[in-house]
Amino acid sequence: MLIPKLLWPLLVYDICSSTVEAIEAKINKYTRKWLGVPPGLSDVAMHCRKAKLKLPMKSILEEYKCGKARLLTMLEESDDPVVKTVQPSLKTGRKWKVTEAVDEAKECLKMKEVIGQTQTDRRGLGSTTAKWWSKTEGKEKRDMIIDEIRNKEDSTRVQKAVQQPQQGQWTNWDTAIQRSFTWNDIWHMAPLRISFLIRSVYDLLPSNANLVRWGKKDDPTCPLCQGRQTTEHVLSSCKVALSQGQYTWKHNRVLQELASVISTAKGEIHPSSTSSTVFTTEGGVKKWHGESIRINTHRKGLLDGCDD
Repeated sequence: MLIPKLLWPLLVYDICSSTVEAIEAKINKYTRKWLGVPPGLSDVAMHCRKAKLKLPMKSILEEYKCGKARLLTMLEESDDPVVKTVQPSLKTGRKWKVTEAVDEAKECLKMKEVIGQTQTDRRGLGSTTAKWWSKTEGKEKRDMIIDEIRNKEDSTRVQKAVQQPQQGQWTNWDTAIQRSFTWNDIWHMAPLRISFLIRSVYDLLPSNANLVRWGKKDDPTCPLCQGRQTTEHVLSSCKVALSQGQYTWKHNRVLQELASVISTAKGEIHPSSTSSTVFTTEGGVKKWHGESIRINTHRKGLLDGCDD
């Protein structure tokens, strides 16, 4: 609702792209505060569509560029002979020029037609249909140009993420499945959970390694295994936590809640057996007992084999 109202004056008046960048920077500042993430979170995390955690935020700068490109192509392909003969002139500043962007998008689309259809995932050849530049016209051509400009903007974000050693680690997660957030998910999710998910994906949690990097601590070692305590180390790879079964215990606690909800919905009552497990706290000084949950083996289907 807000983006069209903001884009209309940006498209009607001659506003340069640097001004739009300043507007987007101010918007992102308050968006980060609303999401509960640090101010150092990159714009790539908020707008990249290829990120492992895809947020529903739209880039004002990208929408501005696509709107200018759509306006230019509409004027060039107008049915009115007077409008068509007049060379359109859209001022977007020196940093980005809409005529160059549209011409580059057209050349890329022509090159893709020369290369032909390629397949990058596990689907077989011919399972997807491709639109060719020479066989389209009118609105379809404009849409192809807009999509090409969006793909270029997203590729620029990925290139920026590759150059970020900390927040760009997700570019090496080849086997990780992308998770997409919708506005409905954000409205119904606890704020702390959203903040934790974003911080964990982009390595912004206060681990000892990050605290040393931020100048808040001097020792980056893990108090349990004496290794370097990074975000990945805390969440999944601490040897002491693995040997004590802490990750399994947390996993089974979640399964217990799921099993309880499913059993209640089905009208069944299946008590789960518990056994006490001793965990060592930070520094190895104190110990606490946790219940190791074991789901009953006669539950088949959704929870079958989840004890491991």
